[in-house]
Amino acid sequence: MSLGVAGVILAGGTAQRMGGGDKGLLRLNTKTIIETVMERLAPQVDRMVLNANGDPQRFASLGLEVVADPLPEPMGPLGGVLAGLEWAEENAPGLSHIVTAAADTPFLPADLVPRLMDAALVSGGPAMARSNGALHPVFALWPLPLANDLARHLISGGTRRLRAYACERHNTAFVDFPCSPDADPFFNINTPEDLQTARERHQREAM
Repeated sequence: MSLGVAGVILAGGTAQRMGGGDKGLLRLNTKTIIETVMERLAPQVDRMVLNANGDPQRFASLGLEVVADPLPEPMGPLGGVLAGLEWAEENAPGLSHIVTAAADTPFLPADLVPRLMDAALVSGGPAMARSNGALHPVFALWPLPLANDLARHLISGGTRRLRAYACERHNTAFVDFPCSPDADPFFNINTPEDLQTARERHQREAM
């Protein structure tokens, strides 16, 4: 059943601890990290795009539309949220929210979107994932009407911290997801060691 949500995979990081480049395009066994994220997110959303800056052709093999940040100055993940909101308003009639997810987090929850939507419908604002008491601001559901507010906020020099924007300006709900050291759904790949750990876990879970 459609939830009225577009998925926005945020791939704007510089991957300095991985030697630079697009770490989402590194191989996680038979597929890239981004392809693995896409596989987990696709069943939960109606449409999906990738937020990244620079030459979009480097992602051509993924088959996703690439949406760049709408503001000339780098804004971090909030720039990606704004890009997704504005894209959905213009290109996804009938949808009510976007959900954002990091391009380097291949084990994201299979029930991420429906659980965030349940909370967002109660709060009337964004909904953000949490596990073991820690927030995961990139994994959040955003109502489309926030686009104008977020644009004004960034243009006027407001905080670029995703968590601060969501929690200080809006009635944000928090949704707790189960997490354990060897099965963290929000494990993200930042270093070559993380990549090896993710490959080993991915192989185990595929058995």
